[in-house]
Amino acid sequence: MNTTTERKTQVLEKTNIPCLYRSADTGIFYGIFTRSGGQVKKSLKTTDKELARRRLEDLRQNVAKLNTKEGRNVVLATFSREHKALAGGLAKRWLDKFGPGMKSSSCERRVSAIKALAPYFTNTIRAITKSQVEAWASVRMKQAAERTFNIERETLILLFDYAISEGLILDNPALKIKRLKQPKAQVIIPTKVQFKTLLETLRNADTRYHEAANLVELLAYTGCRLAEATAMIWGDVSFDLKSFIVTGGATGTKNNEQRSVPLFPSLKEFLIRLRKSRPTPPQQSDRIVEINDAKNALDTACKNAKLPHFHHHSLRHFFCSNAIEAGIDFKAIAGWLGHKDGGLLVAKTYGHLRDEHSAAMAKRMTFNAVSETPSNVVSMPAAANS
Repeated sequence: MNTTTERKTQVLEKTNIPCLYRSADTGIFYGIFTRSGGQVKKSLKTTDKELARRRLEDLRQNVAKLNTKEGRNVVLATFSREHKALAGGLAKRWLDKFGPGMKSSSCERRVSAIKALAPYFTNTIRAITKSQVEAWASVRMKQAAERTFNIERETLILLFDYAISEGLILDNPALKIKRLKQPKAQVIIPTKVQFKTLLETLRNADTRYHEAANLVELLAYTGCRLAEATAMIWGDVSFDLKSFIVTGGATGTKNNEQRSVPLFPSLKEFLIRLRKSRPTPPQQSDRIVEINDAKNALDTACKNAKLPHFHHHSLRHFFCSNAIEAGIDFKAIAGWLGHKDGGLLVAKTYGHLRDEHSAAMAKRMTFNAVSETPSNVVSMPAAANS
């Protein structure tokens, strides 16, 4: 006589293999057994009995490897009293292991995501269920921006993957949560007139903004990311070879590869002017600009000059737009920017600029094979008859 285990409407029938059950409704096999006083129940995701038997054995072996005691005690994260720093939990262990290999900005982004996740998962890692993760997702996707939600989701998946590798849980309950489609960010590119106005506003402001103006010019003339530009030293520039090297400094570039870029005329003129303006000749190891960002100066200058709210990255866009107007192909631009895709991202982001520039240039093509005679010109035959 078959014994049954009933939960809600699901009926599981016992088979002749110990701990192996079959759903009366779907035919799918389940493994059910106890370990350390707790019940383990898991779908084996097959209707084939022999395959189910093998998966059951794998399941028992994986469960045997679990650190049950620790899994019942470890929480997602605990914070200091000021809620500013991670004090413990799975997240602290994960960051201690993988944080040193991250860039500081990436590490800060993960910590921010963990802070947002922690209030939703106060129980132990072992007790977190798929339904609990789904409840979190349902709430957060309404509260947070798409990019923020995706970062939190990705962080949660990474933490659960780490818990699996540490033998704390069997499965990742966040894998089924789907990414949100992020709206395409609007690219705001300064015009040449706006760029000139921005520089004049910074140069005419308080002297403490002058170094911000230097950073703005360096970003605009190199196309570098902020961290790459602020890490540049005079030794990275070779006036003889007419090139400069982008190293990214201590943290490296985004793809961890140095790149050599031509010394563009506008950049060369700026660097010569900047070098002459320094009180003492700069050393090879000196930074070209002496500040790490110009955020406050940019905010103030844009507000005072009634310009759009430009950011550091707007100047990278400015570099790209000028390169496209100069007729530079996307592959070359991508190489200067440090992209490894051969120009696909440049084409996707700035393709419309090339089309607009092409349309503007096309308007100059006004000649044709047969042109009309201007009204103020008298033809020779007509002049002879008169």
